[in-house]
Order: sequence, then structure tokens, then C-alpha cells
Amino acid sequence: MNQHLLRAALDAAERGWPVIPLWPGRKIPNLHGERACHRTGDCRTGHKTFEQRATTDPARIERCWAAGPFNVGIATGPAGLLVVDLDRCKPTDEKGTPDGAANFLALCERAGQPVPTTRTIRTASGGTHLYFTAPPGVRLTNSAGTLAPRVDTRAWGGQVVAPGSVTPGGSYTVLGDAPVADLPEWLQSALTPSQGPVAGPFRVPPVRDASRCAAVALERESAAVAARRDVGARNTELLRAVIRVGRYVARGDIGRATVEEAFQAAGESAGLTAVECRATIRSALAYSKRTVRPRQEAS
Repeated sequence: MNQHLLRAALDAAERGWPVIPLWPGRKIPNLHGERACHRTGDCRTGHKTFEQRATTDPARIERCWAAGPFNVGIATGPAGLLVVDLDRCKPTDEKGTPDGAANFLALCERAGQPVPTTRTIRTASGGTHLYFTAPPGVRLTNSAGTLAPRVDTRAWGGQVVAPGSVTPGGSYTVLGDAPVADLPEWLQSALTPSQGPVAGPFRVPPVRDASRCAAVALERESAAVAARRDVGARNTELLRAVIRVGRYVARGDIGRATVEEAFQAAGESAGLTAVECRATIRSALAYSKRTVRPRQEAS
């Protein structure tokens, strides 16, 4: 196992991708954090982050992996990579909920582009990692659901598990060993924070046929979504807000169409695309319908 994982680490390093050890059988870096730093070794002049300690030095890699069967992490930022992570649906998700691959395909179709051909890794959970070369002079960071639900990215500040690594859920394997493609311009644009509002001022659509409590909740939560401009958080804010209001939909206190209309407008006002909003709203309302107890049981 040590030799197998050592080879995986050296293979990544030979591609110019700095690596770090991960806990055996896990995806977590086996490196100390700042609070536990003793300011010795690499950190003698100050704590070094995992990106600063990632290495392509074969001698250091051999010494490290001789100490244990560590999984292999690739520091995506220093490697000059942006990796798109397409997650599978969870068993608890509503039947028919699109997974990351389906949502990414929809994004490509909306952009009028084919699914890019690039190095592709199958993750232990059955998802996929798509490797891209990050554009020069642009410092992209991690994202979670910014492009679409179950579509995350890893760049500066992140790491991915390299093929050859093994977890209790399975192994990471190469699905397609095509050359690493340049990040498509349309994907770069989607991941680049906008410089200002992309839509006019948000106004809550008229709320009818709703309880007072539900109407107030919808106004408050949709306004919060519209005000969230940072790329890394606006989709998450939309998801959480719809779930909060979704309980009123599930209990019949407000119409589903009214909620969908308000959050669609709020999400687009925050800079999300129409398809992102629709997918997130649908997923959140499905979760609420599945988890909220009927009114007679809620008291």
C-alpha cells in the first residue's frame, strides 16, 4: 500500500502538481494547523499553510510516504489547477433530483458549449473531478454550489484527492487520461465575481393568499438573498432561505408559485443565473416537503 500511494504522489509531482499527505483512508490533510504549530522545521519562521508545505520534491515525498500509507492530496492553487467536482446525489435526496453531472451538462448546454474533454477522475463516492489549467494572472478560489447545486470547484485554498488514494467508500481512479484542458472562458466568467449588481433593484412580488407570518418570512428571506453579492455564498444563501420559507409551503400557508417567483427574482438579482436559481429552489422546496411535519404533528 505504501508503494502504491508513493507512486501516486510521485506521479502527481512529476506533472508539476505539489502534493500533501492525507490521513490514511481519509481526505483530510495529515498536517498540523496553526494552533498546534511549534514553529519548528518548515515553520521555524512562522506557520506554513498546507499550500506552502505542498511539494514536488521526490526526496521529501519518499521520506513522507515511507512513514505511512498516506492518501495523496494535490494542492490545486500552487498546481495551477482548477478542479470541477461533480457530486452524486445522496440517498436522502428526492428521487429525480439532478446530480452534479446533470447540472454541469445543463450549464454547458445553456452556454452553448460541449462538455469539455479533459483529465477526469472518478471519486470514491462515484462522482467525478474534471481537471483544468487555471488561467494565468487570475486567482480563482474554491466555490461550493456557485455554478449549480452539487457542482463545486477547487483552486486556491483547496485540495483534491489524487487518483490512487483509497477510502472506506472506494478508490480514486482515472476515468479519462486526456490532457488537462485550459479552463473554458465561459466557466471562468461564471466563477469570476461580478463588479456590481447584474439586475435592477429587487422588489418582492405581491404576496397573496398567504398567512401573515409566511408573507413576512418570504419578504425577509428573499431580500436577504438579493442582498448577498459574494460569489461563494449567494447560492448557499438562496438554498437556506428557501428551506426556511419552504416549511410554510409544506404546511399550506403560502403558495409554491408565489415562493418560486420571489426567490427566482431575488437569486437573479444577486447575480445567479436563471438555471441556477430554478435548480436550487426546486431542491430546497423538495427538501422542505420531505422533512416538514404536517401542522397537526408540529404543535
